[in-house]
Amino acid sequence: MGGITRKWRPPLFWVLALTVGAILSLPLAGLLALRGLAPILGTRQAILLIGGVILILSALVGYVLWRVLLRPITALAARAEAAAQGAPGALDPLSHYGTQEMERLGRNVLNMGRILQGRVAVLRSYADHVTHELTSPLTVLRGAAELLEDADTPAARRPLIDRINSATDRMMALLQAQRALAHAQDPMPAGQTAVSTLIPALARAHPGLVLHLAVDATQTVPPEALRIVLDHLIANAAAAGAGQVTLTACPGGLRIDDDGSGISDGNRARIFDPFFTTRRDTGGTGMGLPIVRRMLAAHGAMIELESGPGARFVLRF
Repeated sequence: MGGITRKWRPPLFWVLALTVGAILSLPLAGLLALRGLAPILGTRQAILLIGGVILILSALVGYVLWRVLLRPITALAARAEAAAQGAPGALDPLSHYGTQEMERLGRNVLNMGRILQGRVAVLRSYADHVTHELTSPLTVLRGAAELLEDADTPAARRPLIDRINSATDRMMALLQAQRALAHAQDPMPAGQTAVSTLIPALARAHPGLVLHLAVDATQTVPPEALRIVLDHLIANAAAAGAGQVTLTACPGGLRIDDDGSGISDGNRARIFDPFFTTRRDTGGTGMGLPIVRRMLAAHGAMIELESGPGARFVLRF
């Protein structure tokens, strides 16, 4: 998913003003030209010549209107229809927008389509995964409760009670993660954030890690969203045994490197799948990275996993 190419586009006001001006001026210019050319070429020849010129100029005006208005509107309508049918690439930027207003309209319509697709994916993810994930803890609860009824001594009850508490905690964690995933698509106010402004709060939240900001830059994402994203990534680094996390920013991008154990080749393709985790026994829900990806997508950004000595994530805004 690429971004809209930034280039100069005429305002719609000037396109309409020049079009109206051309429509009004062509007949007047034709009459003036007829007065000058009729004595030289004759009335008939002058009318034919002037009519041909006016026809060519009218066709040129029509082409301009088609290119800057009709063509992008038709393409945007086709994209909206394709997005409703789930066609691949339907939400990619258009090749031509015509005017500044059409660029803004196209960007907002396509972003709205991405948000709606993300919310549909959340519901699909819920249907596909939550039922399966919650079945296991519920089965443990049911079995432990049945065994607890048959236990005769307090010593025999304690392991069963621990299993009930553990399964209950996992159910609560899964539900909270699912709620966070659903809210990750909620729109936030637009804003900009210098990465350096978040470092003190992140360092306090993760005292066991050394946070190093190699290069600072301002990103086109509100502080609340970027803070949540970085908090998830840094927490994952700590869980993987990292001692240091390095952030390298540039205009439109941010790289996060850690010196932890990294991600195995077999798991790299699945790390953004909801509920996929290698830390299930220690309480992992597998929802951190899906939440990060959906939150970034809501702001027109993306996250990628790249090769590095530990784990290396690259954010593109």
